[in-house]
Amino acid sequence: MMADFGLLQLALVWLVVIFAAVMRAFTGFGFALAAVPAFTLLMSPIESVVLSIMLTLAVSLFSLKTFWGQFPIRPMLPMVSFSLLGTLIGTLVLGMLDAASFQLWIGLAVIAACLLLTFYRPTFVEPRADVSRAVGLASGLLNGVFAVPGPPVVVYAVATQPSAEKARALLMTFFMFSASFGFVSYAAAGYVSIQSLWLFALSFPAMYLGDKVGYWLFKRFGTRLHRQVALAVLFAVGFGITARALMAG
Repeated sequence: MMADFGLLQLALVWLVVIFAAVMRAFTGFGFALAAVPAFTLLMSPIESVVLSIMLTLAVSLFSLKTFWGQFPIRPMLPMVSFSLLGTLIGTLVLGMLDAASFQLWIGLAVIAACLLLTFYRPTFVEPRADVSRAVGLASGLLNGVFAVPGPPVVVYAVATQPSAEKARALLMTFFMFSASFGFVSYAAAGYVSIQSLWLFALSFPAMYLGDKVGYWLFKRFGTRLHRQVALAVLFAVGFGITARALMAG
């Protein structure tokens, strides 16, 4: 059923998924930001984003009770609706990228996200519908092309929410919607194959394991240096993927 995907590749996918899931659970950074660049070294760009979006959606649904209802849906609707629009546009762009171009742009996107998360410290502002629409559109474009919707929304949540709990609830709810949009748009574009479903089924135990290990590490070691470690690793991933794409070109 997966004749063109060997056991060694599957083992490497497991390692990537576990590592990215640990990063997500331990640091709060998005799973896709760590996983998608590494996936591109093992499979095609389309397979990479489809696997990432499916794993993200599954984890969101598994953890639904931990965030659903903690943030009102109505104020989020402008951002969610423009995220859908951006995801549809981004999905069309994804089909135009070859593997080398995808690796170059995802590498640059990871580096840009790291720089944003490292140096930008937003001050509290009142939520505005026009800003939320722009954030939703930008997030949707990143979601459709790279399955990486996080950076614009993370900054927005930190800047507009009065507490970490509210920001987390907003992010978790939004990411569930964006993962749903991504999966539906990829399926409609014909990107989801039988192999994608099998690879997801074989990879999800690694996602579950990584999530549990990351949560244990967080409870055991707290937040000491976790942000710095996460950014250092993601910078390395971004630079590595970008350099590989440039050398291949």
